Amino acid sequence: MPLTLTELPQPTQDAVAAARERVAALHAELPRNELVVWTAGNVSERVAATGPDVPGLFVIKPSGVSYDELAPENMVVCTLDGAKIDDGTPETLVPSSDTAAHAYVYEHMDEVGGVVHTHSTYATAWAARGQEIPCVLTMMGDEFGGPIPVGPFAVIGDDSIGRGIVETLRGSRSRAVLMQNHGPFTIGKDARDAVKAAVMCEEVARTVHISMQLGDPLPIEPAIIDALYDRYQNVYGQR
Repeated sequence: MPLTLTELPQPTQDAVAAARERVAALHAELPRNELVVWTAGNVSERVAATGPDVPGLFVIKPSGVSYDELAPENMVVCTLDGAKIDDGTPETLVPSSDTAAHAYVYEHMDEVGGVVHTHSTYATAWAARGQEIPCVLTMMGDEFGGPIPVGPFAVIGDDSIGRGIVETLRGSRSRAVLMQNHGPFTIGKDARDAVKAAVMCEEVARTVHISMQLGDPLPIEPAIIDALYDRYQNVYGQR
């Protein structure tokens, strides 16, 4: 029998409800920033732990549902093995086809609280070529701490995409990976952070592409990239 949401402690149920609200709202940012078409793309967020005996959970978009129809009540709740729990949604409402990839990331990267996948045009164009985006912009140094790497080719159906994401990003400061012939996945401390990374990934993919039409972009010295990254991650903004 699947895990039932109402059997979980009330703090967990409250955390799930809050995550559903955030994830549903954040999906609107994908079409707003022109990162998706039709029903493609997905946002997920890990549910905050509320006790040692509570299983790991995350909330994700249902598969093939129009963005106009997304609401907190139809966000799907899954365990970290990608299985949908009895969350109050109809049995016929299945989670995103990318759920296995999201689940693998959460299971193997404890620091990750949000995952986003899009097929944004410029980032996906780089992925189609299997080419990383070089760090030739200060905003790339700020946000990604270096180039945006390419992950291995993998197809939907099991956790192969998730393994490729984890293997690629574990050795990188980047919060974005271009899965070869597929598109970008981004991670963050929560879903909002991962959505921001997706927006920034597309922006730098577009800008660097345009720059390359004009000539050879000028590289930035690694020491300067390190300094940019440290300042942006530890000093910039309100604390």
